[in-house]
Amino acid sequence: MRIIAGKYRGRKLKSPPSLQTRPTSDRLRETLFNVLTPRIEGARFLDLCGGTGAVGIEALSRGASYVTVVDQSPKMCALIEVNLEALKVDEGDIEIVTAEAAEFLPRCVTKAAEPFDIIFFDPPYAADYEALLDYLGKSAASLLSKDGIVIVEHFSKNVLDERFGNLKRYRIIKQGDSSLSFYERTTA
Repeated sequence: MRIIAGKYRGRKLKSPPSLQTRPTSDRLRETLFNVLTPRIEGARFLDLCGGTGAVGIEALSRGASYVTVVDQSPKMCALIEVNLEALKVDEGDIEIVTAEAAEFLPRCVTKAAEPFDIIFFDPPYAADYEALLDYLGKSAASLLSKDGIVIVEHFSKNVLDERFGNLKRYRIIKQGDSSLSFYERTTA
């Protein structure tokens, strides 16, 4: 794995030792960030189920002002820290949180944290996407900036609903076995 563009372009990232983690492929990450280019500069970016942290680190490399990476595995969070040290990333630009996504999001709402501009959600393909997306849809006004978006990476055969509360899908990109579903905030 490598950083594709931006400040850390071409730098390699350490990969997880096992196949239990499915990192977002370089090709799909490149497609994702080609779409996000107009939005990424200065954005507050949340990488939920961050795994290796490659997506969050790519966002930082391309100009996101602040990145939060959340993963339930202490081993994966330690791997992200190793990658950040190797890249010499400023600790004030990124936060690594060891927690389940379903536990992390309510904490953000409770403490009225600054909303995110982009939320990237990439759970294991066998996970229950709907429960977390329902929560994101109900809490969109607290978690997302006015023009904020949520992107979900999922198995292409796992078709997600068009709406989750105040989130409405506006785009799907399919690449191999993976798809990216893009959701934006709605007023109703």
